[in-house]
Amino acid sequence: MRTRFSLLAPDASQISALCLLDLTAAFDTVDHQLLLLQLERQFGLRGIVLAWFLSYLSGRTFRVMFSGCTSSIVYIVCSDPQGSVLGPLLFIVYTADLAAVAEKHAVSLHVDDTQLYLHCRCVDTASAAAQLERCIIDLDVGKPTQAQYRQTELLWAGLRHSLSQQGCCLPMLQLGSDSIAARDQVRLL
Repeated sequence: MRTRFSLLAPDASQISALCLLDLTAAFDTVDHQLLLLQLERQFGLRGIVLAWFLSYLSGRTFRVMFSGCTSSIVYIVCSDPQGSVLGPLLFIVYTADLAAVAEKHAVSLHVDDTQLYLHCRCVDTASAAAQLERCIIDLDVGKPTQAQYRQTELLWAGLRHSLSQQGCCLPMLQLGSDSIAARDQVRLL
């Protein structure tokens, strides 16, 4: 349904903005306390089940061994345990509210929660860019997902006629100190 909706936007003389977020580093920034709070408040886990998750996340350490040398032990207070069966599931739980945040900003969230898109009239591209900026910033508030803005990509798509009305003035996104310029093409994996 979303794809069909996207394909119909040009027929309505609309331009579409597609913003690809890079959440690859987000696995490393999952805050354990926020994850436990999410498990309790949004998913209703309590008592021994919540205590089990606390035990699973607590007391994790990390150290590096290289060429016979060993680093000191570092205690891990955030990150999603990778290589485990629960890792991807816990990340989904941690990011479960992304759809609600996107909906609050009237922005669509697509596929694997890394694509935001919206449609606008040619004259409204600046306000659409501002809407995307607010949504992305709101996605990061309260959760240190650290969406790597430098890896974020922006694509404006529409009919040539609609895009040519904008000339070379399609807006960029300003996310903190990072400016995300629109690209002519992006790669979806």
